[in-house]
Amino acid sequence: MKDTLSAAEARRIALAAQGLGGDRDAPAGCRQLVRTIERLGVVQIDSVNVVSRTHYLPFFSRLGAYPRELLEEVAWARKRPLFEYWAHEASLLPLAQQPLLRWRMQDAHDGVGVWKGIARFLRERRDFVDRVLDEIRDRGPLAASELEMGHKGEGGWWGWSEAKRAVEALFWTGELTTATRRGTFERVYGLPERVLPKAVLDAPTPPRADAQRELYRIAARAMGVATARDLRDYFRMPVDGAKDRLAELVEAGELVPVTVKGWREPAYLDPAARRPRRIEAAALLSPFDNAIWFRDRTERMFGVRYRIEIYTPAHKRQHGYYVLPFLEGDALTARVDLKADRKAGVLVAQSAHAEPWASPDTPAKLAAELQRMAGWLGLGSVQVRPRGDLAPALAPLVTGGEKEGAS
Repeated sequence: MKDTLSAAEARRIALAAQGLGGDRDAPAGCRQLVRTIERLGVVQIDSVNVVSRTHYLPFFSRLGAYPRELLEEVAWARKRPLFEYWAHEASLLPLAQQPLLRWRMQDAHDGVGVWKGIARFLRERRDFVDRVLDEIRDRGPLAASELEMGHKGEGGWWGWSEAKRAVEALFWTGELTTATRRGTFERVYGLPERVLPKAVLDAPTPPRADAQRELYRIAARAMGVATARDLRDYFRMPVDGAKDRLAELVEAGELVPVTVKGWREPAYLDPAARRPRRIEAAALLSPFDNAIWFRDRTERMFGVRYRIEIYTPAHKRQHGYYVLPFLEGDALTARVDLKADRKAGVLVAQSAHAEPWASPDTPAKLAAELQRMAGWLGLGSVQVRPRGDLAPALAPLVTGGEKEGAS
């Protein structure tokens, strides 16, 4: 007989697995950041800086107001426990997972599936690609903008220059890696043997099936309870072989098939997952937070249809440009369109909307979280613009109050 979970039980298991609802008042240092990413397995990177770049936010949601420079240290300092690769999207991951993704690097090299264009470029422009590698070998880590060779942005991939196409292709095949980030978050490319620890480079490459099985284990631990599609999405795993890998984990007792009431698809439970009776959370979530990045799962889990509207024309947006859901307890009870006005020193809530089940306590809890975030970002106050059904109740509760007009 399959275990049966209520939707609320599944939601609490998932949030606990994600590390949400813990102590956010204790001091957090590098060790806590590393433990968090080890728990999550992967954190998505994104360059949008309207509030804060997204990879800083999951740690704030789980640990509270940690010093942001610590993430730069663990991610890009000379001796770092993390590395960058294409895992969910562009991502930060624990160094120990680098061997687990070598099959994907090989697929990029061989042109398997979505990587056909990468392999074709590397094959057809091999002389140019080798010149790029020689330049980085001779000069040390370089950004694409420092490579004075090839054509300059004549369309191609997103209008990239030929040099940018080359270094990105080499990044996907693992022949280059991120040495650091600088300036406007520009990636600086280096040779893996000069960037990554020798112990990581010398670690044996596991067979594809073994590596994928381990990535599924990591995903299951990070999600607590999940459907097969949820598990595949976490590290963007191929459909081919997915059923076999999950069946193998079930047979080994490392995944437990369960039924979740209200879910159309069968689910899998991490047998070690905590089953808390309550989740005490009050946290704003990045649009790319692991807990909500797969929108189908978010809707199934929380009953909220959430979409990021950055690429939606302004007049068609429902909730705003950069909207963060508010996690209250085990529910998403509100969403706010946030902007950090760094020049004025203000965190601006450009709109605030309540979900139908929001409680009378939601405005006060959200106001407290907005002020916590403003302090973490080094902003002196919070202002709420008069847009959205939650704005009138929220504005009087924050420092700075309501501001008319638009920005």
